[in-house]
Amino acid sequence: MLMAGLDGIANKTEPPLPIDKDLYDLPPQEAAKVKSMPGSLEESLSALENDHAFLLKGDVFTRDVIETWLTYKRKKELDAIRLRPHPHEFALYFDI
Repeated sequence: MLMAGLDGIANKTEPPLPIDKDLYDLPPQEAAKVKSMPGSLEESLSALENDHAFLLKGDVFTRDVIETWLTYKRKKELDAIRLRPHPHEFALYFDI
C-alpha cells in the first residue's frame, strides 16, 4: 500500500470527488461513470498483473516475486475462495 501511495504522490493522482447519492439508485448512464474497486480476488489479481510497475520502483519487488505471488494465489486460493460461501451468506441464510 505504501508503494501505491508513493506512486500516487509521484504521479500527482487526485482521488475522485465524493458522491453524495445513493449509488444503488443511480441511472445506468450515471452509474457507468462511477469507478469501483475489483469485486473479487480474481479481478484483483488481474488488476495487479496489468498494473504493477509501481512495485518495481526502487527494487522493492522484482518481476519474479510478483509473478510467483500471482501464480500462487491463482493456484492455491482462487478456487478455494470462489467455491466457499462468504461469512455474510451464513448470516443471511443460516442465522437462526
